[in-house]
Formats: sequence, structure tokens, C-alpha cells
Amino acid sequence: MPEPSLAALIIIILLAIGFGLVNGFNDAANAIATVVGTRTLTPQKAVMMAAFFNLLGTATGSAVAITIGKGILAPEAISYQTIIAALASVIIWTGTATFHGLPVSLTHGFVAALAAAGLAASGTSAVNWGVITTVASAVGIAPLLGFIGGFAVMIALLWILRRKAPSVVQSNFGKLQILSAAFMAYSHGKNDGQMPVGIITMAMVFYTGSEALWDSIPIWIILLSALSISTGTAFGGWKVIKTLGMRVTTLRPVHGFAAEASAATVIEIASHLGIPVSTTHCISSSIMGVGATRRLSAVRWGLAGNIVAAWVITFPVCGGLGHLFSWLLGFVF
Repeated sequence: MPEPSLAALIIIILLAIGFGLVNGFNDAANAIATVVGTRTLTPQKAVMMAAFFNLLGTATGSAVAITIGKGILAPEAISYQTIIAALASVIIWTGTATFHGLPVSLTHGFVAALAAAGLAASGTSAVNWGVITTVASAVGIAPLLGFIGGFAVMIALLWILRRKAPSVVQSNFGKLQILSAAFMAYSHGKNDGQMPVGIITMAMVFYTGSEALWDSIPIWIILLSALSISTGTAFGGWKVIKTLGMRVTTLRPVHGFAAEASAATVIEIASHLGIPVSTTHCISSSIMGVGATRRLSAVRWGLAGNIVAAWVITFPVCGGLGHLFSWLLGFVF
């Protein structure tokens, strides 16, 4: 029988794998919703492509993983109690949202849950409020940049292609959209895919007492995290894919290319800066921006409102669950 601390570490690793899986279930739509919605790729081919590039993105860079693992809570507030509480909260909420076809942000859900778990366990001093402020700022800035980017890129493409035959545009951007979808999947892995890496490393540092793990994250953690999110992507969150790729607005390959290229660029920049952003927010707002270039009524704003509402309530739901679970686990640890 493993010692209590080892048992807790194993539970965290299993939950982190579950986190990666539900991330793939929900965020599969981020990379492939538009390429499926425009019928450029079959769902099966799109999912497998996204799984591969998600894995590739997760295995490169560690800036976001370090922010998640070291930046949200003060070292003395990191414990099995807070990590397990945060993971359980996000898995429950994301599983529920995916079942109902709603794209949500696991990144912000985990940040809210971990901060609330730390508050329940150690009080206000547990939270690094400067990092929380940076993440919170990205909540508004990243979707805004996604919307503006999608709108601007689409306007530019419409002007550049104004004399091209629709059939030529359709053919050329059918190929280009595969590249933009691959870029979107890669950037998703490099940002959201780093979440399980940061979580498992955080738990390993707590278990071993070695901060040196952050300087050279073990390859098995990276590969395990990458495989978990890629496996989730491979199974696909079909309800979420349908919501983003087919219901928000009508998409053609050129629209899908504009949305994916814009969103992926925003995410890639954030990843290099170590800022965890919501890939869901970025691609959803980019799709809305692209749709708005035709006319405002081309976007189903009622559905868009439901998506935004799901983004907003992610914070109190995950925060509330994180606080509750942390308080309950306080009786165990």
C-alpha cells in the first residue's frame, strides 16, 4: 500500500490526465471546428490532424506550465488539498459544459479553482494577485484581439481577392485552411496543452521538495500530458465542434482560414509571454469577427451570447467548487 503522500501524488497525476482528456474533448473544437464546418476535411481526418499538432505544441515550450505551476499560488499554499480540489472542479464543470455543447475555458476555470482552493486552505496571502490580474486582463484582451484580428484579416482578404473567381478562392483556401487549422492545433497545445504539465510538475515539486524540477521538467511529464490532451482531441467533442463550426455563422474555407490564423497568432504570442489564455475565447471571437464582415446579422448573436455566458460563469462555478472541495479535503489532509 503506498504511503499517503505517494497515494495523493498518484491521484493528482490521474486527475491531471483526466484534465487533459476533457481539455481535448472540449477544446478539440478550437482547432478543427472551422475546418469541419467548411467541409475542408472530414471530421475523422481533422481530429487526427489536431491530435498530432496538439501533441507537438504541448511538447514545445514551458512558459505557460511554469506560470500555472508557480505563479498562481504562493509556495506555502501549494498542497495536495488545493491541487486535487482545483482539478476535480474543472473536470466536473468542463464535462458538464461539453455534454451541453458549450465551449468553455479550462485555463480560466483551473486558475479560478486553484486560487479559490488556496483561499479556503490558507487565506488571501495564498494567492499571487499580480499573476491573477494578468490572467484576468487576458480574459478581455484575448477575445477582443481575436475578434478584431478575424474581422481585419477577413476584410483584407476580401479586398485582395475581390477580382478572383469564387471557385478559385474556394479551391486555394481549402488547402490553406488545412495549414491554418494545423497552426491553431499547435498553438492550442502550446498554451492549453501546457496545463497538465504545470499541474503534474507542481505536484512533483511538492512531493520531492525539489524546485530544480522547474528548470528541467522531466520528459515523461511532458509526454504524458501531451498524450492525454491528444487522446481527448482524438475522441473529439462533437457537440462543441458543431456549435462553433456550424452554428455561430456560415463559414467557407476563406473564413475558416481568417479565423484560425488570427486566433492562433494571438495564442502563440501569449504562449511565448507565458500568459495562459483561453483558446476557446480566441477562436470563438475570431469566428464572430469573420462572420461580422458580411453583416452583423450573419452571426447568431443569441448563440454567441450563450457562449459568452458560459465563459463568464466558468469563474464563479469553478471558484465555488474549488473552495468547497478544498474545505472538504481539509478534513482529509
